Amino acid sequence: MSSTRQVGRLAPVRRTSTVDLIADTIRNAILDGALPPGAPLGEAELAYQLGVSRGPLREAMQRLTAEGLLVIPKRRGLAVRIMTADDVRDIHWLRSRIESELGRRLLAQPSADRKAVLKELGAEVKRMQRALKNDDARELGDAYLDFHRILAAASGSARLARMVGTLLIETRLCTFSMYENFEVHRDLAAEHVALLAALNEGDAEGFCDLLEAHLHEEVRRLLAEPAEAKEDEDDRLLAETPDVPQPLDRLDLPEGV
Repeated sequence: MSSTRQVGRLAPVRRTSTVDLIADTIRNAILDGALPPGAPLGEAELAYQLGVSRGPLREAMQRLTAEGLLVIPKRRGLAVRIMTADDVRDIHWLRSRIESELGRRLLAQPSADRKAVLKELGAEVKRMQRALKNDDARELGDAYLDFHRILAAASGSARLARMVGTLLIETRLCTFSMYENFEVHRDLAAEHVALLAALNEGDAEGFCDLLEAHLHEEVRRLLAEPAEAKEDEDDRLLAETPDVPQPLDRLDLPEGV
């Protein structure tokens, strides 16, 4: 009886499906800017580029539509979502609420588990500092996203990790929607040094206050009037991004997928 119960607790091995691979590829293309906001996504053309049939592609695109990354415009077909000012406010408000809870949960974990996560977060902060030193906007922005992904993954909740993952892609879409190029602010690194310090000190409320201030400032920057944005130019790092959709690489599907 005991052996049977033990086997019953084992989770089945989940194989990555073609739909998963297609959805991940399109998500990454949106995140990288290869598929910019407003880019129309033709089913036939995407299926040809990725080397997949239209059935799994259609299912993957329906999944991304449910996540809010794709929309159905007035014309036929789908397009990458263009974020509005209301989207910017909503996304950052949600992040402040969810990620504050993530910080509290991290600090409630056993010491050994917490230290392992803090070490990972520290590595991303150092990566941000190196990127800042090298004036590398892309690397700084990617390290920023990875810092918050690690925080979400540490919660142990697949639901929260999934929600934060989508919100982070939407955060990047806000950047692409509001700016002509990919932009990040130089003080991202310093802000995350302070966030990490609060976590290392076990200061949950300090972490929450710093996080809310950081996200509030991000909203201000994204929605700044042109004259105000001009004043912040020296504080920003820029990287050019395409304004038209880029071809996607053909998927190398594992045998049996």
